[in-house]
Amino acid sequence: MDMLSLLDGRYLDPESIAGVDEAGRGCLAGPVVAGAVILPESYDLPGLNDSKKLTPETRETLYGAIREQAVCWAVGVAWPREIDGINILQATFMAMGRAVRHLKGEPLQLLIDGNKTIPPHALKDDIPQKYVIQGDGKIPAISAASIMAKTFRDRLMCKLAGRYPGYGFDVHMGYGTKAHYAAIEEHGPCRMHRLTFRGVVPEKKIEQGSLF
Repeated sequence: MDMLSLLDGRYLDPESIAGVDEAGRGCLAGPVVAGAVILPESYDLPGLNDSKKLTPETRETLYGAIREQAVCWAVGVAWPREIDGINILQATFMAMGRAVRHLKGEPLQLLIDGNKTIPPHALKDDIPQKYVIQGDGKIPAISAASIMAKTFRDRLMCKLAGRYPGYGFDVHMGYGTKAHYAAIEEHGPCRMHRLTFRGVVPEKKIEQGSLF
C-alpha cells in the first residue's frame, strides 16, 4: 500500500509510524494483549504477515527478529478483572494505549488494525491515528505488532497453564474450545477466566448479579 495515500498525502518517515494490533480479544480466559511496533526503513523480516496466517514456529522466529530489528516495540496487557470491569472493547483500547505509552520512541502517527482508533482517554497522548481494516496483512508495522502481541500472549498462557492446571491453557490459549468448556464445567472458572463472557459462568448466576 502506498504510504503517502494512506496518510492522506502527508509524508512521514517510516520510523515515526507505529503499527498497533491486539491478540486474545475473543478468548474466554487470559488477558487481551496489544503490540506496538516502529520498524526501520529497511529490515530483513522474511514472511512478515498477519500472525493468524503464520505457524507458531514462524511467529517465534519473527518475534525474535522483530525485537532485534525494530526501532522500538512494546506490549500492553489488560487482565480479566479489567475486562470484566469495563468490557472487552474498552479493555482492548486500554491494552493498546499501554503498549503505545511504553514505546521508547515517540511515534508521530499510529496505524491501528481494525475499524476503530484508540479513544483519547485510553491513549493519553494526542497522537494522530488512522485505522486500517485488515491492516495486519497490509501494513508491515501492524503485521509486526500482531506477531508481538500473539507470541507474547501465547507464551504467557503457557506459563499460566502451570499456575492454573486442568484447563489446558497451553493448548487452546484460552479460546472457547470444546475441551475448554468441559474443563470449566468440571472445575469452575479460575482467576484467569473472563466472568462476563458467555459460557464461563451459568447464565442464571449472571442474571442474579452474583459476579460483582
